[in-house]
Amino acid sequence: MADKNSPIIVDGYAFYNEPDAILAEAERKKVEYLHTHLNTSDPDKVFAVYSKAVADRMFKTPIGVDFLREMQTFLIEQCDYNPADVPPIPLFALYDRTLRNAEIIDHKKISVQKPEKKKEKVPFIFISIVLNIALIAAVIAMFVITLKSDQPNILNYETALINRYSEWEEELSVRENALREKERELKLRGEE
Repeated sequence: MADKNSPIIVDGYAFYNEPDAILAEAERKKVEYLHTHLNTSDPDKVFAVYSKAVADRMFKTPIGVDFLREMQTFLIEQCDYNPADVPPIPLFALYDRTLRNAEIIDHKKISVQKPEKKKEKVPFIFISIVLNIALIAAVIAMFVITLKSDQPNILNYETALINRYSEWEEELSVRENALREKERELKLRGEE
């Protein structure tokens, strides 16, 4: 891999970062294509291609700007176009070092922006806290309902079973006592 500070050469120009070099190579291919397919015998087509390239800002690197300059010179000198009628070539670089930190403005992309309406958003944490409190209240309510229920459930099944068996035992002992009582009465009547 090349040294970070070493330039990348494209068509005689030294580029010091890879994105610019890639853009320059793409523009070199566009220029090559236009050189082979552009019919210079028809000045109106050359002017249309030139105007479209300038309006769409197709070329940004020195390779593309050189091609635009070549077309501009051809239109003015060989096709007798009025220099005022030929659009100027836009440049995308700042040349004064004091302006290096200034923002580059793409005039084509500037549009009137509508002021943003601030949407009042309920903070996520507030919603989370409210939902957690509601869930905790629901769980507590379920436990209260479960504990107060007469039906056996996972929380009170042992107590419910013990109570049921003790009721049966009490009922059986009452019946047993009643039977014994009746047996005694029968024995006493039988002896009499």
